[in-house]
Amino acid sequence: MSRGLSNCNPGNIRQSKTRYQGEVVPSRDKAFKQFQTMAWGYRAMFVLLDSYYRNGYTTIRKIIVRYAPPIKNHTENYIRWVCEWSGIGADTPLNPQRGELMLPVVAAMSRVENGIPAVLADVQAGWNLYLTHKP
Repeated sequence: MSRGLSNCNPGNIRQSKTRYQGEVVPSRDKAFKQFQTMAWGYRAMFVLLDSYYRNGYTTIRKIIVRYAPPIKNHTENYIRWVCEWSGIGADTPLNPQRGELMLPVVAAMSRVENGIPAVLADVQAGWNLYLTHKP
């Protein structure tokens, strides 16, 4: 099982001062956050991407360059796979309030991060938590 899945952190969100609802504190993982359930982990991804959007990261390309910078990642491959698996172009404007765009993007990001397709019921549960438990 991948680290992201064992931590219920499908986006492999790194440790930071930011605290998310459903986060396990303290995390047993010194580098990555842990969440109580996969739904809470997916919610954290939606919250993080919403914050990116508010800071000008409004497309898959801009998001992934910020999320997985080239200094540590194969960013162009990451962008290509998210676009292919989500069916959304790299420069298509996103909106964090539109589930028809964000659910496939987050599911594709999870697939890149963990090496297996996301369980769509978990992604949907995370979206529902995002909609009902605003930051």
